[in-house]
Amino acid sequence: MFRSPNHISKLYRSVELCRSSGVLQFHGRLLSSAAAPKTKESAKKEKKADKDAGATHSFGLNLFRGQVSADQVFPWPEVLTDEQRQELQELVDPCARFFEEQNDAAKNDLLEKVEDHSMEGLREMGAFGLQVPQELGGVGLTNTQYSRLVEIVGAHDLGVGITLGAHQSIGFKGITLFGSQEQKEKYLPKLASGEQLAAFALTEPASGSDASSIRTKAVLSEDGTHFILNGSKVWISNGGLAEIFTVFAQSPVTDATTGETKDKVTAFIVERSFGGVSNGPPEKKMGIKASNTAEVYFEDVKVPVDNVLGGVGGGFKVAMNILNNGRFGMAAALNGTMKYCINKAIDHAANRTQFGSKIESFGAIQEKIARMTMMQYVTESMAYMISANMDQGSKEFQIEAAIGKIFASEAAWYCADEAIQVLGGMGYMKDCGVERVMRDLRIFRIFEGTNDILRLFVALTGIQYAGGELKALQRALSNPAANLGLLLGAGAKRARRLVGMSSGNTSLNQYVHPDLADSAEKAAKSIDAFGGTVEDMLMKYNKKIIDQQFALKRLADAAIDIYGMVAILSRATRSINHKVCSASHEKMITEVWCDEASERVRSNLKDAIDAGAKKNFDKMATISKEVVGNGGVFHRHILGC
Repeated sequence: MFRSPNHISKLYRSVELCRSSGVLQFHGRLLSSAAAPKTKESAKKEKKADKDAGATHSFGLNLFRGQVSADQVFPWPEVLTDEQRQELQELVDPCARFFEEQNDAAKNDLLEKVEDHSMEGLREMGAFGLQVPQELGGVGLTNTQYSRLVEIVGAHDLGVGITLGAHQSIGFKGITLFGSQEQKEKYLPKLASGEQLAAFALTEPASGSDASSIRTKAVLSEDGTHFILNGSKVWISNGGLAEIFTVFAQSPVTDATTGETKDKVTAFIVERSFGGVSNGPPEKKMGIKASNTAEVYFEDVKVPVDNVLGGVGGGFKVAMNILNNGRFGMAAALNGTMKYCINKAIDHAANRTQFGSKIESFGAIQEKIARMTMMQYVTESMAYMISANMDQGSKEFQIEAAIGKIFASEAAWYCADEAIQVLGGMGYMKDCGVERVMRDLRIFRIFEGTNDILRLFVALTGIQYAGGELKALQRALSNPAANLGLLLGAGAKRARRLVGMSSGNTSLNQYVHPDLADSAEKAAKSIDAFGGTVEDMLMKYNKKIIDQQFALKRLADAAIDIYGMVAILSRATRSINHKVCSASHEKMITEVWCDEASERVRSNLKDAIDAGAKKNFDKMATISKEVVGNGGVFHRHILGC
């Protein structure tokens, strides 16, 4: 069937359409198809194509081709040695005791600052340099060890969590990632000890998620020894406390080839002691009140040329790498917050009697507790899978980290909301503690990349990678006779999808425990359908796909659900194989989650390419425009006055 001339000609036309539209400027990796036999020459060409396109083991990227890249997800990545586990255990207990016995989250919230004795206690524990190498004064933790400790922080005080995270997760992360040895030796010891605090200064009044639109300027002095920095940054965590800032500014860069000069973003290490650095008063916020947030001003600050991070003009790359590297910790911290909310809810449900029964026996309450538990399980699985991949040396975890941040921030909000519902009026009271947690949680869907922007990031990053396969087909079409195997393989894959069959590259049976076979099948079908939808969207929208944000959101939501399914399938398989006491419990969570997630994936993928859904998207766009244009709701009041 797949060898029919009619089908192959349709494939040619589809690829030609993409070639003419410009979509094929995307770069990616062509995964080989098993449907067509390989000659030595074709295998050599495929290997070269892989190398040219930048081969990746990222599950998230390969998902967009409908492929299973199992290296990072199956089996569950075990990265801690026995020594590291012992080291971690020795840190977990004192960390938990500190937050239970010494730190007062409610008082920090009331005072709108972390109490001095808490800050001193954190310094004594080494909490300000958890991932700084020991030879530079830090604790030297791996990403997985770090995740476990910030989980404890997230379970107790998110205000403290932001103070610590803004300092090391993003504040001086640029120094650890891009700093020279001299820069590391100069700055990291005092930062690791907590003697100095750091801040990440990117956001400006006119530039939030669009980092490229910043207006802060840095101009090289006439003698070439320093940059003169001018501008301001808003909503900077630790902005009023920090002595060291990672600052992003536009600086002139001259192209050596063309001689043309353009402004490009450059990253700088800026010391408050340089002079010209000041800050406004702490911002009044809905939540995370204990975290200092302030506007920071830079007026004719002289920054030595030695304090450039990542090269002049390389600031955008520095910023994105810092944010990508920092997001995994957010999922780990919110995992702890979710456990706190669940514990509050179940304690109340087990003791509250209504209508002659404990409310834990009511189906409405049972569903809430079960769904909170499932979301926490998925969040924890994502968080530790991502941190493990990073510890294994993965460099391409940007999609997975973004998914983890999106899912964790929304799941934690759901858990806090449902915990308050279970607690009833008590949950609304300050003394209960969940009210503070809910206020603290709201910011997590906004900072370090709003979830709306990150959804587009997930979808477009994956689509760009998937476009590489079409680019390879474009090259093959220039010489069909020499690439017949490749073309027939692509045709076969598409033909199988058209008749409702799997493309043959997505089975998970070899990776999961037989008890989870049904759930694995649902995940595999979702992956296959996802790849087909991405292909259809590229064919349908071509280079205009970037404008289809309604559809891209649904594609991202499907990717989030699929990654969640794979993460818990891997984890539950490990638990069953190891015969852990909660194995049957985890199996039930996995079965329910995969069953419901696969339905959400199916619905989202349908809406991403469905003509009827597109009409509704267009209508919603028009509704929005009319309301914005009217300066408020456009429809007349029902009473007419």
